[in-house]
Amino acid sequence: MASPKMKIRIGDLLVQNGVISEPQLMEALSRQKETRQKLGRTLISLGYVQEQQFLEFLAQQLSVPLVDLAHYNFNQQDVLRLSETHARRFRSIVLKENPDHFLVGMSDPLDIFAFDELQRLLPKTIELAVVAESQLLQTLDLMYRRTSDIDTLADQLNEDIVEDSFDLSQLTAADEVDAPVVRLLKSLFEDAVQVGASDIHIEPDETVLRIRQRVDGVLHEHVVKETRIAAVLVLRLKLMAELNISEKRLPQDGRFNITVKNHSIDVRISTLPIQYGESVVMRLLDQSAGKIGLDKSGLPPRMLQRVRRIIREPHGILLVTGPTGSGKTTTLYGALNELNDASKKIITVEDPVEYRLSRINQVQVHPQIGLTFSKVLRACLRQDPDILLVGEIRDLETADIAMRAAMTGHFVLSTLHTNDAISSAMRLVDIGVEGYLAGTALRGILAQRLVRRICNNCEEPYQPSVQEQIWLDIKAEEAGVTTTQLKHGKGCTYCNNTGYKGRVGIFELLELNDEMADALRRNDSAAFAKAARESDEYQPLVISALQLASQGVTSLEEVFRVTEQMDEQAYEDLDMPTPSGLELE
Repeated sequence: MASPKMKIRIGDLLVQNGVISEPQLMEALSRQKETRQKLGRTLISLGYVQEQQFLEFLAQQLSVPLVDLAHYNFNQQDVLRLSETHARRFRSIVLKENPDHFLVGMSDPLDIFAFDELQRLLPKTIELAVVAESQLLQTLDLMYRRTSDIDTLADQLNEDIVEDSFDLSQLTAADEVDAPVVRLLKSLFEDAVQVGASDIHIEPDETVLRIRQRVDGVLHEHVVKETRIAAVLVLRLKLMAELNISEKRLPQDGRFNITVKNHSIDVRISTLPIQYGESVVMRLLDQSAGKIGLDKSGLPPRMLQRVRRIIREPHGILLVTGPTGSGKTTTLYGALNELNDASKKIITVEDPVEYRLSRINQVQVHPQIGLTFSKVLRACLRQDPDILLVGEIRDLETADIAMRAAMTGHFVLSTLHTNDAISSAMRLVDIGVEGYLAGTALRGILAQRLVRRICNNCEEPYQPSVQEQIWLDIKAEEAGVTTTQLKHGKGCTYCNNTGYKGRVGIFELLELNDEMADALRRNDSAAFAKAARESDEYQPLVISALQLASQGVTSLEEVFRVTEQMDEQAYEDLDMPTPSGLELE
């Protein structure tokens, strides 16, 4: 079409076709004057018409196609024919370049000004399609990544660095906000926030610089050819974190705060000397996440009640266990947020302090100056606390003080790096904690992992293989679930063709009873494990994961990926190969 039918009065047509009533149209027009929104958006926000219904009606009246962006197969080169600035301004996206025209999706094809500007900007005539605004904005975030900016700025920065001599102070001057290194870092952080990355890894190699982002627990790599810029990037980041810029032989840790896309991000930085320079890992912490409560942690309702009962006991200790990146800190801060009120004195001992919480006294340990976990804990006990959070139990001295505090009127929260709840109690005994202390002080152990959610936009039924079905038949009965509704994601634009979008926790909660406590006092690990497995309401992590898979929340592939070490014995007993994609160590 050469131009949209601009004289169409969509409100009148909606009334004529019985989609909305005349009074509803009048109210929407009145509200529109206040909000200055488009009429369609106003009608949708008022609940008079569903977005999909409105879009279908609009496409029909204009005789143009309605495109579902969630399942559209994009060619990024076609999309980039229109700059991001213009795409966002005119709420449009180039869907396809044909020999004689562009197919352009618009959330408001009645906007004559936007249409004329798009026609001026693009070198061919335009054919319109209707797209949902919510889908459009999400798609723009995914398609207009900062990778091309990163490559361009990396090349520019590389040109500024003379082979034999360059002025680092000039490149990293605080007032040079337009310096390539500053703009490169800005693009790095913006791209990471845009895709929801939790970490940024900068790794110099012999011939390339690798920049990797961890999204939903999985690393995605971008390679930059200009290796010489690595030293400049590391130097700037060290300056931002107030680290020693002359020290390149030893690891360093620091932090700084930045604002990206209206998000206040705390950046924890770690440097490590490697063969070709220094590797930098930055953990991105959105400060708003510290306000998440336990009800948003993903704990099943019954388990949530049990955890809440434990943390409100006057004394004792709750351990949260799991590997790095399993969400332990989020769970602990969720518990603290629920316990935090004016009647309780709460002190945390952390390394590092990840989220700042009001009313809570948070202490950062500094082993370099002798401010260790154990030393801070002793001082904390003289501060008359009601609740203590110990960031991690790493040694006997810290464990012993935490246990004794839990026995003398304090409630203690802490973490331990173990695979599951049952092994955690025995780990305490292994590091030297007296069995009677562990048996008396422990109230509960919560083990957790994070599994990826199946993308809602591209989920489809999944048929397990023969080997997988054998494993399912064994575990499904134990879990008390049916596995006829298994799903997986086939991959789409919204999930970067991974089939997954976001993560959710799986949990196992072990509440200690008299039988388990007696086994701990005797240092009898076999008796403890037997009593734990036979205790009421205990279910292992693999069962929690399988329950989510049976509900279509996660995939069978994720169940295997996260619980593979726990289920290695099941495959050995069956004398059969592991399912496809499952590698057991």
